Amino acid sequence: MLRALVLNCTLKPSPAESSTDLLAQQVLDALARHGAQGETVRVVDHDVKPGVEADMGDGDAWPAIRERVLASDIVVFATPTWVGHMSSVAQRVIERLDAEISETDDEGRPLLAGKVAVVAVVGNEDGAHAVIADAFQGLNDVGFTIPSQGGVYWNGEAMHTTDYKDLDETPETVATTTETLARHAAHLATLLRERPFPAPAA
Repeated sequence: MLRALVLNCTLKPSPAESSTDLLAQQVLDALARHGAQGETVRVVDHDVKPGVEADMGDGDAWPAIRERVLASDIVVFATPTWVGHMSSVAQRVIERLDAEISETDDEGRPLLAGKVAVVAVVGNEDGAHAVIADAFQGLNDVGFTIPSQGGVYWNGEAMHTTDYKDLDETPETVATTTETLARHAAHLATLLRERPFPAPAA
């Protein structure tokens, strides 16, 4: 059984309804159909300190979240779009993951190299493609592998206030993209589990 983890980077603390949470849950549901058991961390509910270390000291909630990342095969990085960018919470997650660049396993491989990352973005403004591109770059830099068509997004009409959670039904294009993302992510995660990246030459 594959393990999936959503890092929900909404700015809304629980129990507020969140469009980001809705799309992320749809990704988890799709992953479950391909053999991945999932869970969600709403990052804003935790005291994740600013910084670029794995542990920023007393009261930092990131080390516990990091352990859940390390225990996962697939990470779903989910964020709203704010003024054309990922949320500040999402940016902080990327910054905290930066510590993993120098972390390796017992054979010298990057610690996150065997894990898959996908991205989900919602917003009632433009910017989803740029957010996905930025997230892909950061996640790949720290070691994650990105599957083909590993991003899904929904943008509402520009300068209007309808949110994804307000829709009567999921748009067909979002549903089919989510299904493709999940199928590709689960396939890649299975391959990486069976055939890990090679260790560096001695």
